[in-house]
Amino acid sequence: MKDRTQPQTPQNVEIRLLAEVVNALKRDISRSEFLELIFPAVMELVEEATGGIVNQVSGRWSREIWIGEQEEVPELLIGETLDLGKIQSADGWVVAPMIDTGQSDDSEILGLPNGAPLVAALLVRAEATGKADPHQLIKRMSRISDLLIAAFQTINRRHFRIRRISQLQAVMDASAQWQRFEDDIALLHGIADAATELLDCERASIFLWDKRRKKLIGRPALGVAEGALEVDDDAGVVGEVLGSREPKIWNGGSDDESRVNRKVDQSLEFVTRSLIAVPMQGQRSDLIGVFEAINHNGSGFEACDAIVLRDLATHAAVAIQSLKTRKKLVETCDRLVEDAASASPLIGEHPSIAKIRKTSSKVAKTDLSVLVLGKNGTGKEVLARHIHFESERRNGPFIAVNCAALVESLLESELFGHEKGAFTDANQTRQGKFELANSGTLFLDEVGDMSPGGQAKLLRVLEEKVVVRVGGSQTIPVDVRVIAATNQPLEEMIVEKRFREDLYFRLNVVNLSLPPLSQRGEDILLLADHFLEQFCYQIGRSVPAFQRSAREAMQSHAWPGNVRELRNTIERVAYLCGDQEIEKDDLMLTTTPRNFGQGQLPITGTLNGATRQFQVEHIERAIETCSGNMTDAAAYLGLHRSNLYRKMAQLGMKGLEDGERSE
Repeated sequence: MKDRTQPQTPQNVEIRLLAEVVNALKRDISRSEFLELIFPAVMELVEEATGGIVNQVSGRWSREIWIGEQEEVPELLIGETLDLGKIQSADGWVVAPMIDTGQSDDSEILGLPNGAPLVAALLVRAEATGKADPHQLIKRMSRISDLLIAAFQTINRRHFRIRRISQLQAVMDASAQWQRFEDDIALLHGIADAATELLDCERASIFLWDKRRKKLIGRPALGVAEGALEVDDDAGVVGEVLGSREPKIWNGGSDDESRVNRKVDQSLEFVTRSLIAVPMQGQRSDLIGVFEAINHNGSGFEACDAIVLRDLATHAAVAIQSLKTRKKLVETCDRLVEDAASASPLIGEHPSIAKIRKTSSKVAKTDLSVLVLGKNGTGKEVLARHIHFESERRNGPFIAVNCAALVESLLESELFGHEKGAFTDANQTRQGKFELANSGTLFLDEVGDMSPGGQAKLLRVLEEKVVVRVGGSQTIPVDVRVIAATNQPLEEMIVEKRFREDLYFRLNVVNLSLPPLSQRGEDILLLADHFLEQFCYQIGRSVPAFQRSAREAMQSHAWPGNVRELRNTIERVAYLCGDQEIEKDDLMLTTTPRNFGQGQLPITGTLNGATRQFQVEHIERAIETCSGNMTDAAAYLGLHRSNLYRKMAQLGMKGLEDGERSE
């Protein structure tokens, strides 16, 4: 607004113009809105009625803003002014050059030549009134043009920053979407779609570099049915980018036509009108390809488009290599899981094993708790691993805990973890087995030997599915499938108040019982062959053959240690037997065979005496075979443990406590 209290001298008008420019630049306005506000004051300052700003667009001059009569502009004078770079006057016109190069800094950063600058001129019809002194008019025109150029640059920078923020947000959103793709073809299509949308162009392609063949493979290609296009790595604009590692722009009609590979256009019946390409670098700054966009929907590609495409190329390279790495990791993980699964196979063709294998495969598809029963060495952990690797948790951890080896004071810390300083020697925070087994399987071996206090704490975790570390207060959710195992008769222990009934029912959702090896028939030989191949592979020797005497000896042996004993026997044979044939003596079986006593025991006396003598010796042999484990000995004899104690008391066998004999 004009200040009516002061005379309108040129100096006052110039000050007012500067103030209006500053106030206008504080607002978020476009260049045209800025000129609408400011230009009347400009014409007032030069004291002329006719004039304006003209721009050169596609070789022609057009009025950006104009006040006064619409006279024909002096194009020759304007051209001479711009060529000389200083104010010129002729035929009543005064022309000041205005050259705004736009984002020249960004062009230099990209390694691109400055695109066509915005060429403009400020001109007035000086002879219209003749009020202004020509010398003063030229000075004012110079100051005004400098002021307007600075204002235009400020407006351009602001709009550029706003646009860059919007573009970067779009790039980040697109990049986040790319990380969700699991298929490389779908990923490349997603990247190309994002480029065409952000750059407002028809098509985009990613050319991955095959260094060995010196080819660039474009995906997704320009309408090719198979989706792939191969070109020489030195052909066309993409070849220029690959060779120079710098962005390149080609716009038809203004650039060298020979830069475009028209052979591709001809083969695809396609016409390239404009093209922009930037290099794609991998995580180690190695060149992996070229990102190309084709046919801008406007007048052509500019340096600012190269900035956007460069951003896309950076994130696209990361997404492509990340997907490649993820796929390799998945393949490696699957291979390791398969190796781990094959290392502990559930071998056997005996009907009992076939039934267990069938049932365990069904159970594996669920998260039901499983209780595995069987004597020591029958393969309870092998069965637990089989269930784990058959389940959806196969890629998760398998953690085994021997409950018999944990005293009650350490049980809670071992299973649930502890916080730093929770007790003496707790120097750092430690995760428990439940946390370590999260998303996987926790195998609790010898759960029957767990203390009463440990049983109560285990039951709480199984019910609530959370753990609290020793010395902590925060509950930690755990997603764990529990498989428990024992060689003890839990039902008898419940009666004897040595095992919690509620914990038993919580663990015993599915019950699988492994038979002793001596009851598995031909499985003994199958397992022996398997272990022999395994150990010979580890040693690096050829696999010897079991002779008939060795096979008969293995089948007649009692195997009180079950599969574990057989495995140890075969390991010994693999290392110590240097021949290619394994005989009976090579096995070095020292325990009593299963058929020992069939018409061979030196029994004398009456029938009743002989019967008693046989029973006593047979029970003693069973206890010795089972290393003094009364539960195993009872199962070996086909009795419950309490019945074995009762029978031993009837036979007057020594070495028993009164409490045991009373059972």
